[in-house]
Amino acid sequence: MAPRDPLLSALKVCLLNLQSDDGQTVTDSNPHLTSCCQLLELVLRKGLQQPVLSLRRRDYWQCFEQLLLQDTCGRLYTLAWAVEQTKTCRKLISSQGRGRYLLRLGLSRKTLPQFITHLLHTPGILEWYNPAFSILRNEEFSEPFMSLLLVLSQMKFELDMGNCSFLDESWLLPVCDIYEVVPCRQVGMIFSYLNGRVFLLDMISGSQVHVDKFISRGDVIDEINGTCLRNAKNGQADVVVSRLKGCFLTIRIVRWRARDGTVYRPLVKLLRTLKIDKPWLQLGPAPCQQLAANDQRTSAPTQCLKEGRIVYIVQFLGEKNIGMFGAKEVLQFAISHVLQENLPSKEVHLDMQETHLTCTESSSKLTLCEHHYPDISCVGRYTQPDYTILGFCVINRPERETPSNSQTSFNCVALKTASSKECEDIVCRIATGFKHTEWFV
Repeated sequence: MAPRDPLLSALKVCLLNLQSDDGQTVTDSNPHLTSCCQLLELVLRKGLQQPVLSLRRRDYWQCFEQLLLQDTCGRLYTLAWAVEQTKTCRKLISSQGRGRYLLRLGLSRKTLPQFITHLLHTPGILEWYNPAFSILRNEEFSEPFMSLLLVLSQMKFELDMGNCSFLDESWLLPVCDIYEVVPCRQVGMIFSYLNGRVFLLDMISGSQVHVDKFISRGDVIDEINGTCLRNAKNGQADVVVSRLKGCFLTIRIVRWRARDGTVYRPLVKLLRTLKIDKPWLQLGPAPCQQLAANDQRTSAPTQCLKEGRIVYIVQFLGEKNIGMFGAKEVLQFAISHVLQENLPSKEVHLDMQETHLTCTESSSKLTLCEHHYPDISCVGRYTQPDYTILGFCVINRPERETPSNSQTSFNCVALKTASSKECEDIVCRIATGFKHTEWFV
């Protein structure tokens, strides 16, 4: 029986998970990407021996660097390009970060098998690995490893290479957003500098960032108009903003909250230090995010996926005929008319497809209503104290048209969402479906 390596077995399972998306492009949000990169790194580190008479610790990044020094014919131009791009990235300050960046480049450019092939055919570098432990120096393991890399090269990766400021510390990537600021007199950001990171400490009241409510206190300012602020000196971000006063600003922001809502792990220690230094600092989401968070129902999920589409889980309050008028002027009256019936609500899945929307009861899977966008005459939120209710008017089409019911009439459908933000999102999506008709929010 052929020997098996647990790292290769785990990598094979990881690749199968990546392939389970039926040819979907792999992005940074893929839950299996981090595991895949970690396993590739472990394979490249396994059996790598440290030099005896050197204080500098050797990592797989040095292996690729040394490959270029031994390339006298210029045949490694693909690797040379990747190594040069990695070296010029100012967001990376350690060998670990550069190695990880290079692996991500190899995945994005489908060149990782070439990199490893060059390594396997360079005896001088391969000798850095212990043959008793290394996967690369064991033919029974290196061939399956190369096969797995070829499978990886057949997949499509679209990775945000600009989101690399924390690769020195972790494979876990933060939430990274782009904030575009129009020319203004006062941007209004107050910075704090800690361990080479630029944190947003506060916002000046009435300034552009305060009005936009896009950035939160504690977020990291990563770039401003392409100027990298990794390892920035005190005052450097202020100088950049001052120099660009009156210009459009494109700011790359690293959120202090991770995708699951918790504090992004590599920032925990720095944020604690920042809080000790600035006891008055209150970390929390931006005001608009806080409002949405207060509206959220945490007891149950409010969305699900169906064939790649976002489907909202809402309460169906009823559908009632409102007569011959379905313009936006009657919508508030129409919603009230439905609510006065005081019917028991039903949990439904609201699926908004390209041409129509459907409400399907969650428990019985029975379709309660199905309406095409051209039949919808108006949509909007209920402007009473409860802003989580929305309604839309739709042409009432009888199953069988007769002379007695040939006149056009309208029905009103009322729904209740989990939050005011979700209510607004649904209204906008329905309105987009019938963009040539009147609507309001």
